[in-house]
Amino acid sequence: MRIATWDSGDPEMYFDNPNLRWGSPSYLLEPGDPGYVPPSPPVQTTSIKKHMKKKHDIVPKPIAKYLDWHDNLKNGVTATTPGATAADVTMLTTDNGALHTKHTAANNADIVAKTAHTDFATAQANSIRNARALAQRIKKSTGCTPALIASLQLDGVEDTTDMTQEKPTVTATAKANGVIEVGFNKIQAEGVHIYEDRAGTGVFNYLGSEVHSPYVDNRPLLTPGKPETRRYKLMFFIGKAEIGLESDIVEATAHP
Repeated sequence: MRIATWDSGDPEMYFDNPNLRWGSPSYLLEPGDPGYVPPSPPVQTTSIKKHMKKKHDIVPKPIAKYLDWHDNLKNGVTATTPGATAADVTMLTTDNGALHTKHTAANNADIVAKTAHTDFATAQANSIRNARALAQRIKKSTGCTPALIASLQLDGVEDTTDMTQEKPTVTATAKANGVIEVGFNKIQAEGVHIYEDRAGTGVFNYLGSEVHSPYVDNRPLLTPGKPETRRYKLMFFIGKAEIGLESDIVEATAHP
């Protein structure tokens, strides 16, 4: 295994990598490590049809690539760019400065100090929202050309998901021997933080983090042989910061 950081440039640093483990420090499993998942072999197909390149979202998901993409957009858009204005140039400059400032602060922050990472997640969400709106104006402008779209890296499908407004969809399923499986979706998040209340106090405590559904809650029963109700709520996380809205509360009864 090897240490993993977002700004390392490691090609294996991407969302949904089954070999990525978050912690202090985070690390990547390598061939030979327990739990390592080998890459899927490419599917060989034969077709006489012309190969069509699959469109991708214009906004890259990995943070390092997103910063490079936003740098290119800021440097490429001027007040004379079709669909753009001087105010857009100022907006891009402001967003870009906030991105790099918060990203530097996030990288230098201790893992337990989440404020900088939350600030960066907010700055990223705001800049994505502004950049998408500007991209739409440029692409719809009568003066827009394919060359301009290519130079600004605006060629692709639009994914308008706003993770600051999303919340996990959660299920809780009772299994044998007091086990509860907590299922969840991720949308564009890296994973979820799980909070639980099994004392019936209404106070939810941090239980753990998971990047692959379901999370298996196999804690021993509070009172051996006695069923107990466990309640859960989840939050998305990206990097070291939580993002979005709290999930609905779900519950299930663990039986001996």
